[in-house]
Amino acid sequence: MTSRFLYSFFFLLALCSIPCLAQTPTSLTLADAEKIAIQNHPQIQAAQYSADAAKAQVTQARSAYYPQAFGSLTGVKSETDSRVAAGSLSNSIIYDRYSNGITVGQLVTDFGRTHEFVKSASLHAQAQEENVVTSRADVLLAVDQAYYAVLKAQAVLKVAQETVKDRQLVSDQITELEKNKLKSGLDVSFANVDLAQAQLLLIQAQNNLQASYADLSVALGYSDQKDFILSDESVPAAPPADITQLTSQALQNRPELIGGRLGVSSAQTYATAERDLWFPTISAVGVAGLTPVREEPLGSRYAAAGFNVNIPIFNGRQFNALHAEASAEAHAQEQYLRDLQNRVTRDVRRAWLDANSAFERLSVTQQLLNQATQALDLARQRYKLGLSSIIELSQAQLNMTQAEITQTSAKYDYAAAISALRFQIGDIH
Repeated sequence: MTSRFLYSFFFLLALCSIPCLAQTPTSLTLADAEKIAIQNHPQIQAAQYSADAAKAQVTQARSAYYPQAFGSLTGVKSETDSRVAAGSLSNSIIYDRYSNGITVGQLVTDFGRTHEFVKSASLHAQAQEENVVTSRADVLLAVDQAYYAVLKAQAVLKVAQETVKDRQLVSDQITELEKNKLKSGLDVSFANVDLAQAQLLLIQAQNNLQASYADLSVALGYSDQKDFILSDESVPAAPPADITQLTSQALQNRPELIGGRLGVSSAQTYATAERDLWFPTISAVGVAGLTPVREEPLGSRYAAAGFNVNIPIFNGRQFNALHAEASAEAHAQEQYLRDLQNRVTRDVRRAWLDANSAFERLSVTQQLLNQATQALDLARQRYKLGLSSIIELSQAQLNMTQAEITQTSAKYDYAAAISALRFQIGDIH
């Protein structure tokens, strides 16, 4: 009796040490959880901001097509007969004046370099949009995994609670039998050990549930832990049998690969733009304005227009180096894409194998539970009739607990495996 009292005392003490949350749990379905994560998760929002920044870069590159205009206000006070004698090849005469005007410049052609820049920026912006899809898929997979982990932890907790209840009953019965000299003290000790093991299992199950709630809260984009009342999900159908079709679907639909292909095209186009640095640049410029305060040689207004042709001749091989750098970067992007394709193919196969294995476990774990249930019933009957020892009953109880946990976990492990497979083939986005 003393040992059972101590077991119960430490069990209650451990339960009291678990923090209790005062909040009211929120009802949540898997679809609701996914919607919350899409709207709330910082990873998705950060990816969207990066995509917006890439769109702004397209506008920056395209701005070269349009006239560049700016206004000027100039006032000068000079010494009499001042001349600029060094440092400039322009007109050296300096007149006292105040004037204002507008300068307009327009690129006529750079023989395709700006076009390649705009094309590269557009492809990069599209790649960043695919990164948003990738981030959303990552978040949704994390939500699914965390959601099923909570359901699994809740189911295991229920098994642990039932196990404690059953073993408490067995302990009480054997204790009474020992009082009546029908069982030995050794039987009582074994029963109390089994009860203590069940209580430890319950404490661990409660801790795992709280940890699962924490993971789900982070997956939803919350900074603090929230408890939820989750709706159970039906068991998914069997995984597809054709791995070849799944691989082809992944190579076509995975947003990382789509973004990678766009990134390669962007890098190649940028390399072309860097090659075009050697082409001439033709631009036009016009100025006009008024000079209300002036010396006698200056008119009251001015206007002029002209054009300029810049032809690269020598710059210490800078243009060659820029083109070589961009070309090497494009080749590197091609190899990164190739490596990503190989890893996606591997991940699809592994996810498919995991899903098939988890699906097969559903029926096997049910058989295991049925056999463990029969074995426990027989062990109880044999123990009551005095045909076996407490060790046989304890082993049957342990097997039953393990079978219940395994069977309970198998459903949610399979659901999580199907979510992982859907992610790998690009079906979650």
